[in-house]
Amino acid sequence: MDISLLLASQFREVQLNGTWVATNLKTLLEDVTLEEAQIKIGSLNTISDLAFHINYYISGLTDAIHSEELTIKDRFSFEYLPFQSEEEWKSFLSKCWADAEKFAEIIEETNNDKLATFFFQEIYGTYFRNYQCMIEHSYYHLGQIVILKKLIRESHSLT
Repeated sequence: MDISLLLASQFREVQLNGTWVATNLKTLLEDVTLEEAQIKIGSLNTISDLAFHINYYISGLTDAIHSEELTIKDRFSFEYLPFQSEEEWKSFLSKCWADAEKFAEIIEETNNDKLATFFFQEIYGTYFRNYQCMIEHSYYHLGQIVILKKLIRESHSLT
């Protein structure tokens, strides 16, 4: 059994094309407007905050694997300039899906032996753990975005 192919498939399911839990991030976000994405509900993160946060780690891990240097920091995972236009928001989402596909390809190319090796340092766990964590992290925030989108659409008359 090729574990990396299974992990890549699970990652694509949550990010790009799955219906295992009824939806995926791409489908969920495809009709979210910039206005909706930036609505703040209490102390909760916005949809755009969460989309940026998810992609921060995906693109950061992709860069780290290519450069062999881990530079992302948790404290920066919500720091971004707000999107200024609908076009900018949609362009960002397109980047998210391209980044997700690149990361899925990296997962696929990881042989089973490497999955058991440490990801840069022992403190970060194995490649397997990091890949699995990205799947779980995506599902976690997928659920938050589902709830936010429902709350926004039920409480705001946006079209």
